[in-house]
Amino acid sequence: MTHPFPFSAIVGQDEMKLAMVLTAIDPSIGGVLVFGDRGTGKSTAVRALAALLPPIKVVTDCPYNSASFAQCPDPDVIKTRKLVNRPTPVIDLPLGVTEDRVVGALDIEKALTEGKKQFEPGLLARAHRGYLYIDEVNLLEDHIVDLLLDVAVSGENVVEREGLSIRHPARFVLVGSGNPEEGELRPQLLDRFGLSVEVASPTDIEDRIEVIRRRDAYENDADAFLEHWSSEDAALRKAILSGRRRLAKIRTDDAILAECAKLCVALGSDGLRGELTLLRAARALAAFRGNRIVKTSHLREIAASALRHRLRRDPLDEAGSTTRVLRAVDQVLA
Repeated sequence: MTHPFPFSAIVGQDEMKLAMVLTAIDPSIGGVLVFGDRGTGKSTAVRALAALLPPIKVVTDCPYNSASFAQCPDPDVIKTRKLVNRPTPVIDLPLGVTEDRVVGALDIEKALTEGKKQFEPGLLARAHRGYLYIDEVNLLEDHIVDLLLDVAVSGENVVEREGLSIRHPARFVLVGSGNPEEGELRPQLLDRFGLSVEVASPTDIEDRIEVIRRRDAYENDADAFLEHWSSEDAALRKAILSGRRRLAKIRTDDAILAECAKLCVALGSDGLRGELTLLRAARALAAFRGNRIVKTSHLREIAASALRHRLRRDPLDEAGSTTRVLRAVDQVLA
């Protein structure tokens, strides 16, 4: 199987790459929504980031990616009592997917051939402890959106159907991408994404040439290209792992909490999820940068990503959401 394109080799798109790195350091941030032009490296970045992360330790043959025998719901699997390393999963959720495929259902083949009532896990089970990627997320059917909302809140998939009663963990980094020209995202799902970034095709000729050059080199000799970028990916992997270890020790003063609250009040964001996401993202950024304390500079750097998708529409303000956030940042975090 061809190794994904190296994360470090992606040209530009710094905001998108930083948002994905921060969710790798702290998955509780809540995932990333990427809106923008087609062909700007959205899906490439997701697979590249997962590929550079260390493998996860799971119970052998467990379809739920369980980290311990006590967590695996399958009694046949846990008899093996073995743990193996498995790559961080990246699961695609296609637009036309059925509800049974997402949450899981009765294994019809075993029911017919063996007369055995057994649960067949769905995509949510496979994505546990990894990434669930939805391309064109704004075109996803409403009933699938409702399912994702339930799981995103609880971190658990509950299936009660066809005589089955199954519960299993389903915690993953949700990454959605789409083109805003093809429709808006439902507010309920939009609010569940921790960070939102905007990407666009590069307009600088040198950047476009470099994109072509790197992609061509990767397709012509993938092994040599991967070897060339292996040291930079290794350095980024080390920084992410260091950030994970450092995260719990990051100090946050009350002054930073006050700045989070003042900024969200100034922007009129609904609820308190904006403040919490901004704080978590700033803390992850501090850990990634090697700092011991969250600073105002961290809030300024991540504010647009954490808040641009949480703003109410203002018919009297024609400025885009990013401009409104940056304007409030300059006023509140001067």
